[in-house]
Amino acid sequence: MTGVLVTGGTGKTGTALVELLRGNGVPVRVASRNPSAGDPDAVRFDWDDPATHSAALRGVDRVFLVPPPASVDPMPLAGPFLAEAQRFGVRRLVLLGSAVVLPDAPGALELAARVRARPGWVVLRASGFMQNFLDSHPLGERIRRHGEIRTAAGDGRVGWIDARDIAAVASALLADPGIDPGDRRDHLLTGPKALSYQGTAAIITACTGRPVRVVHIGVEEQAANYRSAGMPAEFAAALAAVEDSIRAGREGQVSTAVLDLTGRPPRPFAEFVREHAPGWARVEDRPRGSHWFKGRSVPPSSA
Repeated sequence: MTGVLVTGGTGKTGTALVELLRGNGVPVRVASRNPSAGDPDAVRFDWDDPATHSAALRGVDRVFLVPPPASVDPMPLAGPFLAEAQRFGVRRLVLLGSAVVLPDAPGALELAARVRARPGWVVLRASGFMQNFLDSHPLGERIRRHGEIRTAAGDGRVGWIDARDIAAVASALLADPGIDPGDRRDHLLTGPKALSYQGTAAIITACTGRPVRVVHIGVEEQAANYRSAGMPAEFAAALAAVEDSIRAGREGQVSTAVLDLTGRPPRPFAEFVREHAPGWARVEDRPRGSHWFKGRSVPPSSA
């Protein structure tokens, strides 16, 4: 089929992107580790099984690429995939990259550089996801269960973005392979305002009536929290270390890229919170022994 392959097609961004593309009549192949039996265009895609890569790529001319999850070096798996996509004649590839650079992890930078080097291929450097505050993420789960945010980021700010706004940008770039992305092959995607964790807690409290406090902890304790959520130790350490960068003020940038590429501004955090307010208003304990990370894809910007 001529159309778009959406890897991570059942994830936060992928689900929204599939809906947007199909709503515009664009053929979509939804790739995931556990494809839906009810979707004739769903295919199995597993980063650890290269045979699924060729099958997923065959016949498509556009790709939305979510890198291997929870990895400090995606290139051993993503590099051969890019070569395969080039061999199949993919005209447009949109990489879900990250505005946050993991320390001592040059592989992510190499992956982005490889994508930018190809004509028509584009990198989206997304800031932290607003969806991280929902209970499908350790941050949101702790808010639900304990009414608190534990962070090593101090008063540092992040340009939190709704994953649906990332999907809207990706859709604009993928819907028509004939659209020239121009010289810009790298876009920083953020929400309209950078907020500290204290700022997000205040908004959640005001919009939901659920008091949320911020507890400041160290990087090592945060890494331990991520490990207990099921993340690999190396990735947990790198993700926790990102909070040093946030505390130092290096992750608070805000861009106009969502407006520039979609024609509408990104959603404010307060609007996102009001939309999901019922979810924060009650506490639901999870079954004992469950892990947030197990079986889930971790977006690059889930810091």
